[in-house]
Amino acid sequence: MKQPFLHRLLLIVILLILSISKAQNINIEEENDLKFQTFFFEALKQKAIKNYTKAIENLEKCYEIDSLNIAVEFELSKNELLLKNYAEAISFIDKALEKEPENIYLLKHKVTIYKAQRNFKDAIEIQKKVIEIQPKNIDELLLLYFENKDFKKAEKLIVEIEKKAFSTQRIKRLKKYLKNRKLLDKKVNIKITSSLSDIDLKILKEAYNQKKEYKILVEILNREVNKELFEDLYNDSLQALELFPAQPYLYKMNGFALNKLGKYNEAIDVLTLGTDFVIDNTIMEADFYEELSKSYKGLNDMNKALKFIQKARDLRNQN
Repeated sequence: MKQPFLHRLLLIVILLILSISKAQNINIEEENDLKFQTFFFEALKQKAIKNYTKAIENLEKCYEIDSLNIAVEFELSKNELLLKNYAEAISFIDKALEKEPENIYLLKHKVTIYKAQRNFKDAIEIQKKVIEIQPKNIDELLLLYFENKDFKKAEKLIVEIEKKAFSTQRIKRLKKYLKNRKLLDKKVNIKITSSLSDIDLKILKEAYNQKKEYKILVEILNREVNKELFEDLYNDSLQALELFPAQPYLYKMNGFALNKLGKYNEAIDVLTLGTDFVIDNTIMEADFYEELSKSYKGLNDMNKALKFIQKARDLRNQN
């Protein structure tokens, strides 16, 4: 009689131990989940106030708890990018992509990293993968061809886009730019008449024509602004865009000149296209919105004028 009783007692003890062990494991898991959430939301908070290093510290604590979490790797990559730590940003996004190679958000972020490095060749290859998953993102590929100065591929892609009826306002603007670029090649250069007081500007232009240095070009355009030579500013910035099609400053100067010349619709096209090339520069972005506000004001569209001036103010308040 004693033996069955001992067996039952042993079974009860074993079940009790297993129950306690399971409860302990559940408590540890719950505690880790709570810690993870606390660190993760603190990271998001620190990122929101631009304290990216602190955000990374909290995300690393999350990573210690769960090293397989894609959201943590994604956020780590974002913060490393904001700190311009490109190698680290690529490393974390690649780890996330190993787990989900067709995650559209991860792929788009990798394109953003390559764009920040001005590595358009690799960005183009990743963007092609994005298009395989989401064909509507084809306009981003077109933009990358522009930034890579590959205008022949850009023209070919526009034809393909129009055949598939994927055309958007951005694509139409890029097509218009390509058309204007071709017309510019056939255009006879306008001779700039200048007084003796403009001799330095003439010398600068001669130097730029020989060397095609961007630094000299910027100096020329700045002087044309100061001297209110808006026709010259328009022509020089337009020609410069053929050599430097991914420089947002040139779109801004071209749009500024068009506004001054009263060509508001053309200014809107140029300025809207130019905003696509602004990367991680809120001051430059605000400049574009202010010019767009002037364009719409010139067209008596006060609703849009106020909308863009408010966007510019919001961006300037961030700095």
